[in-house]
Formats: sequence, structure tokens, C-alpha cells
Amino acid sequence: MEKKTITVKLVRSPIGTRSDHRATVLGLGLKKIHQTRTLEDTPAVRGMITKVQYLVQIV
Repeated sequence: MEKKTITVKLVRSPIGTRSDHRATVLGLGLKKIHQTRTLEDTPAVRGMITKVQYLVQIV
């Protein structure tokens, strides 16, 4: 069975945001604007994306 994945792209800078939101963006593996990461689609990853939904985009 193939694992489901989700691709996330950082579209806004985390500068000036709350420190826990910056840590969440780093936890997703995103460091630069327009960088994309393909992650396993788990409830934990979905929660992280929801927390910083104003900074990221699901591709």
C-alpha cells in the first residue's frame, strides 16, 4: 500500500510572526520562500499546516 503524501510550499515569510509559528514552519522543513517539501499525510502534519495556513500553500 502506497503512503499518501502532501506537498507544501512556503509562500510568505515567517519574519515578524510568533516564535511558535516560526518553529512550526521549520518543523515542516521549510526555510526559504517558495521552497516546497513533500511530506507524509498524517494528522500531525495536517495540524502543523493548519497552524500556519497563512504562511503556506498546499500544492
